[in-house]
Amino acid sequence: MLQIVLRILALIKKEFLAVWQDNPSRAVLIVPPILQLLLFSFAATLDVKNVSIGIINRDSGQLSNELVQRFSGAPVFSRIIFVKNTESIEDEINNQDVVAVLHIDDQFSKNLLSKKSADVQVILDGRKSNSTQIVFGYINQIVDQYNSDLAKIAGIQSSNIVLIQRNWFNPNLLYPWFTVPGLVAILTMLIGLVVTALSVAREKELGTFEQLLVSPLTPIQIIIGKIIPGILIGMTEGTFILLAAVFVFKIPFTGSVLSLYFGMFIFICAIVGIGLFISCLCKTQQQASLGVLLFMVPAVTLSGFATPIENMPVWLQAVTEINPLRHFLVISRGCFLKELPFHDVLMHIYPMVLIAAFNITAAAWFFRKRLE
Repeated sequence: MLQIVLRILALIKKEFLAVWQDNPSRAVLIVPPILQLLLFSFAATLDVKNVSIGIINRDSGQLSNELVQRFSGAPVFSRIIFVKNTESIEDEINNQDVVAVLHIDDQFSKNLLSKKSADVQVILDGRKSNSTQIVFGYINQIVDQYNSDLAKIAGIQSSNIVLIQRNWFNPNLLYPWFTVPGLVAILTMLIGLVVTALSVAREKELGTFEQLLVSPLTPIQIIIGKIIPGILIGMTEGTFILLAAVFVFKIPFTGSVLSLYFGMFIFICAIVGIGLFISCLCKTQQQASLGVLLFMVPAVTLSGFATPIENMPVWLQAVTEINPLRHFLVISRGCFLKELPFHDVLMHIYPMVLIAAFNITAAAWFFRKRLE
């Protein structure tokens, strides 16, 4: 038994040396995670800021000018373009100079002073559907506040209902609080997948795979020796991103560290099984890299990282259940922001246990078949 353990440890040491001494492999472990952490945290944001809007004010009254000043003073609107006439609206939107145009007609002040309704038309660029809906929400909020202030000045109680907004778990709706906990899962998956997917393919490409087969190691021992380095490197990479999230991005961590690491371990076990399966299929490291990319794109898309799973068709929601990233995302975000109870963590761990068992078993079976 001791001899078997020593053999596996020797293979694990060989894997670590192969990864660290190979410049491209070492670069894959260090450079992409840092770049992607910075890119997704700062650049790939769904927040709508620094918006340019157009305003055409055909009314010369004080009330319309005050409304325009409120838009000029709003921090979200970085540039206000005053459109001269209605014919110019099409050009401003076609050239994407503005996201939206407000059209204030010449009866605006007169209608308000006469206690009549005064309409403000908002023309949005439908090519940016998500952004324009958010911008419309900003515009609607400014107009509602302006309307409420006018009602108070006139001594009219416009509404008996006051809506008070309160956001749980992310009070200020900071986008990094949403993104970075998800990156703990995605970048951990990337590293674990790459390290394992390149392992057997590298042996085949360098011609050392046959030497490995004639060694005293059995196929099961070879598989264990290939899987463990991927798990250890993935856990190390996950720890690095976790520390960066807490100390660099100042994301609050309210849950259990043990729960997160337990979930991370099961998650990486599921991922390295997929990586080993990809590696067995490929003969070169380039093919393995393409296989990783082929898996990563649908896995991230179906994980709920950027788009809610509830918005997907029912049949596609069922498909996401076999995606381990979906389950670990819930654990990661829950441990960071909402102090996820352990029984809720277990609800997402047991599907990953089944996925990990299936993936590793299937990869081991396929690996042995390739040797026959």
